[in-house]
Amino acid sequence: MKRLAPPRSTGQVMAWVLIATLPGIAALTWHFGWGVLTNVLFAAALGASLEALVLKLRRRSLKPTLQDSSALVTGVLLGASLPPGSSWWLILVGMVAAIIVAKQLYGGLGQNPFNPAMVGYALLLISFPVQMTQWLAPQGLFGPEALSLGDSLMRFLGPTDVDHLDAISGATPLDAFKHKPEAWLASEFWASQPLPQGTSSAWQAVALAWLVGGAMLLYLRIISWHIPVALLGSLGLFATLAYAVDPSQHAGPSFHLLGGAAIFGAFFIATDPVSAATSRKGKLYYAAAIGLLIMLMREFGAYPDGVAFAVLLMNFAVPFIDYYTRPRTLGHARPARGIKVKQLDDREERQ
Repeated sequence: MKRLAPPRSTGQVMAWVLIATLPGIAALTWHFGWGVLTNVLFAAALGASLEALVLKLRRRSLKPTLQDSSALVTGVLLGASLPPGSSWWLILVGMVAAIIVAKQLYGGLGQNPFNPAMVGYALLLISFPVQMTQWLAPQGLFGPEALSLGDSLMRFLGPTDVDHLDAISGATPLDAFKHKPEAWLASEFWASQPLPQGTSSAWQAVALAWLVGGAMLLYLRIISWHIPVALLGSLGLFATLAYAVDPSQHAGPSFHLLGGAAIFGAFFIATDPVSAATSRKGKLYYAAAIGLLIMLMREFGAYPDGVAFAVLLMNFAVPFIDYYTRPRTLGHARPARGIKVKQLDDREERQ
């Protein structure tokens, strides 16, 4: 017998999502240091503060909206997406775009057509590409070359010194592979050991930690399997096809699934109940297209990863997908969908 999801309020759903992010945030912090926590905590506090400010200006009640914790979720997701130890002003700009522009200007929770956290992330990636692509090398939380909590706070509070960033930062696996010398084959790239020791394993561990949190959301039926399975399946399928066609130039599917933000995006970003497709069939189309777009952007785009842009592009397509994937309603032989061209033509002829 099918197990039905218990009824939950928006606040309860958001609380479980916050709990589910803990394994991923813990893994990020363990491998990339205190800067992950400064990102997440400051972004979450900004999310609640900016939402309260806008509600006050709109003369709306603060308590119901702040109690649903959606602004905290947006802050945590954006903070976890940013390079560890990002400056306060960078996080502020991203959260203003996410909470004020992408959410409140459209009417608040339930009205936003685009994922707020990804709007903020995409804006920062386009406007500040240097700061957004400078990930710290995975020195660990207590490693000999790891930044201390005090150093991380100073980096968070101080202006960003690009030269200093270059000295302590490193490329992600996706970034290093994408920008390898054109003459190099994939085998030469792997043989050259271009990344600091432990970089690939750190990113894989973080991806698996997000998978643990995503599995928790699936078990609790906070999300359904359709979007994560379709997104990761599509991404893995197209990565496998590219690798099968030319393994000398393309990385394998495990690299694409575990080397970037694919799992994080599949479980925590693309599943946003407001901006994602609603029907089961629509979710499959929506997520499969995101997986394909991620691969196209990674192979042919300017940025090494493509999760944020792929999700936002498919947010544009959600009304179209929902229109053509409406389920059959009780009492009707077929679903009411599609543009009734014939009926429009007949009406025009009568006029």
